[in-house]
Amino acid sequence: MKIKQTEFVISAVGPSQYPEGDLPEVALAGRSNVGKSSLINKMLLRRNLARTSQQPGKTQTLNYYRINGELFFVDFPGYGYARVSKSEREAWGKMIERYLREREPLKLVLQLVDVRHPPSAEDVRMYEWLSHYGIPMIVVATKADKVSRSQWPKHLKVIRTSLGMPGHVPLVLFSSETGQGRDELWSMIAQAAGIPLNSPSEPANNAQETENNG
Repeated sequence: MKIKQTEFVISAVGPSQYPEGDLPEVALAGRSNVGKSSLINKMLLRRNLARTSQQPGKTQTLNYYRINGELFFVDFPGYGYARVSKSEREAWGKMIERYLREREPLKLVLQLVDVRHPPSAEDVRMYEWLSHYGIPMIVVATKADKVSRSQWPKHLKVIRTSLGMPGHVPLVLFSSETGQGRDELWSMIAQAAGIPLNSPSEPANNAQETENNG
């Protein structure tokens, strides 16, 4: 994917603040500190467009990023952070659920999980919720550079088993440090969003192949 233009558009808390128009939207969900901001920056080849933070739970809105004038990334608040009050978590949950159930331009959800650890209870609930409502998704196993290559198949199998993922749901191994999985993910996003890949990409290491060959 050739990135020509990227911009942060708005931090929204409800439908009245969502951007107008019908550009396709790809949402990113995951636990706090799973690497959503780092993934956005790597996907868009921008160092600090999405601000990474050492303070989990900082994102409290739906943050919109416009890409090439043809697509939005929508970054969700991270879930599972204990220091956020129960009332705040409930408010975020309602905001996210309303968006997921009602937002017509939504084409795909990237659910991020940390490849180093088995999915949490919150990860399982999010996956089951998306599955129940039939929302197209890709599970992205982040921080691949933190695990030795020989251990990838084992960790990917744990993720599939813990989430109860059938084989047709994509599982992509990703590293914001090395770029592992970037091209593969862009190919899937472009297909789901109905936008062209503007330039040919080099083949990326394929997490599905890693699983099958493991």
